[in-house]
Amino acid sequence: MGTFQIEGAEPVRHSAPIHRYYSKNSWIEGAAEDQLSLVAGMSGIASVAAFPDLHPGKYGPVGSAMMSDRIFPQLIGNDIGCGMSLFALDLPAHRLRLDKAAQKIRVLEEPWDGDAASRLKADDLPPDLHTASLGTIGGGNHFCELQQVEHISDEAALRDTGIARKSLLLLVHSGSRSFGMSVFGTVLEEFAGLDADSPKGRSYLEAHSGAARWASLNRRLIAERAASALRCDIQPVADAPHNLIEVKLDGLLHRKGAAKADLPLVPLAGSRDAFSYLLKPLAGKPEALASLAHGAGRKYDRRSMNGRAGTTRSDRENLARTSFGGLVICEDRQLLIEEAPNAYKDPAQVAGDLESAGLAAPVATLKPLLTFKKAVNDTLENARRDKRQRLADRRARR
Repeated sequence: MGTFQIEGAEPVRHSAPIHRYYSKNSWIEGAAEDQLSLVAGMSGIASVAAFPDLHPGKYGPVGSAMMSDRIFPQLIGNDIGCGMSLFALDLPAHRLRLDKAAQKIRVLEEPWDGDAASRLKADDLPPDLHTASLGTIGGGNHFCELQQVEHISDEAALRDTGIARKSLLLLVHSGSRSFGMSVFGTVLEEFAGLDADSPKGRSYLEAHSGAARWASLNRRLIAERAASALRCDIQPVADAPHNLIEVKLDGLLHRKGAAKADLPLVPLAGSRDAFSYLLKPLAGKPEALASLAHGAGRKYDRRSMNGRAGTTRSDRENLARTSFGGLVICEDRQLLIEEAPNAYKDPAQVAGDLESAGLAAPVATLKPLLTFKKAVNDTLENARRDKRQRLADRRARR
């Protein structure tokens, strides 16, 4: 776990109320509770909401939302606009060949070679804005996952989505990549917060807005690339950012690992060996700050996963397959271990807590089939060589 730093913040003059939306059965670390208390005591913080995916973060608790009278860039961190986007595929499940799909989707490791300028301009962004990382996933807990609908709880909520039982979907988790990092670098030392009406505050909010749009476009492009590789088309279902600041009438709403919930549908990601859930946010809980859990949330930090998973070659090979019969493409050994399924909490418990708290209702349960995180270039080149050889063999047989 990183160090939660609030050096330079104004002295504590109050403690804002903390509204917790998790049960006694939720796995909540004491360090995360300590961070909640620290944030609630910061001058300018008016209210805090915490969700069952809560866990300690570098600059503050992940899985929380905060209302304040000023901008605290550290509370949302560098990956501005990071979120989950869900897309329906028009690929029939009976046509899916998982092993072939696993080879095709490796293209996501390569830079995107599309028309970045026109796509950026369409989102009111400069045509040359961080194009090198546009359309790419990044590292850490980011992924592109092919999923299948396992169960539908609310058919009416899916009426216009194109989703039915056994439908195939793509869930994409990524953010603003190098763009968000550059924006955050300009305000890294502003621990006391920024006045939203100050020149620096206005400049940050403008750049933040651009990073959030860039991140949403990035997820869309990742999905388009994956769908193109699978020879199908996508239909957007939900786009829920969970790292962002919104200007509201009563203050500045900060979300860190808390999904924006004033949307029709919100995806909640499980681990690569657990179900994900599609939820319908419910109104009537203003103290929840229009937010929900964004996923299962980490149970163990990255460092402590060494020794908990992948201790033998056999263990590491098993991490590339799931109990559902799914496949995992993560050819970075350390990342494979850090992101092992047991690093995460039980997403069913998280979704259940949200339902019990009256924050969300279940819409669909989604099963992971193929999770892409990281491919090694040698493997990519081997895949290309194999494809060229197969084409040559096919031509030779004609």
